[in-house]
Amino acid sequence: MTAEIPIGIGPSPVRRDVLTRRIRLLVAATITYNVIEAIVSITAGTIASSTALIGFGLDSVIEVSSAAAVAWQFSARAHAVREAREQRTLRIIAVSFFVLAAYVSVDAVRALTGTGEAERSIPGIVIAALSLAIMPFLSAAQRRAGRELGSASAVADSKQTLLCTYLSAVLLLGLVLNATLGWSWADPIAALVIAAIAVKEGRDAWQGKGCCAPTRAPVPSAGNEADACGCRPGCDCCN
Repeated sequence: MTAEIPIGIGPSPVRRDVLTRRIRLLVAATITYNVIEAIVSITAGTIASSTALIGFGLDSVIEVSSAAAVAWQFSARAHAVREAREQRTLRIIAVSFFVLAAYVSVDAVRALTGTGEAERSIPGIVIAALSLAIMPFLSAAQRRAGRELGSASAVADSKQTLLCTYLSAVLLLGLVLNATLGWSWADPIAALVIAAIAVKEGRDAWQGKGCCAPTRAPVPSAGNEADACGCRPGCDCCN
């Protein structure tokens, strides 16, 4: 009888605890920043009568709900409890994506029909620029930790943060173009593209495609190495 070939396992308990603490800190930072972002954006949007800014602020609220779901999952000390909460957390994140897509779509249609154009707002431009600078780092750090830990919910929430980065870029571009050239249509067109991306990410999160659990990672063949998340080169399960 041929002996079984040993197969790899996920992170050690010590490393898993380190990654768990890291995700908790990143989620806490995400929640804190998004609360500030929501307050500034909604206030500035109300003052400037900017639907785009108000929509961006509401996106921050949705981002907080997604991050809060991950915080709830990782608040459990026992690894088994965190794993048991994974699917429910993914569903909450998926719904957050769908709500975001719906709001952005409605907001974009309103802007295109001339009932909600983004107006000139210096505070809005500043908060959008700050988000564009901060969010990519938070997203990348959480995604790396989530992939190594094998947490689909952490990876999915990092995608929510990355989507906030895209929205920041769209908002910044829209506000600048509208303030300088009067191109009010630029923001809603790009927003519709982002809404489509949000639907895809929401569907992936609902189906649990954010990451592959690394409890028993397959032995990679030559030229087909897999990371701790079980993702191979060219595989988009964790992209």
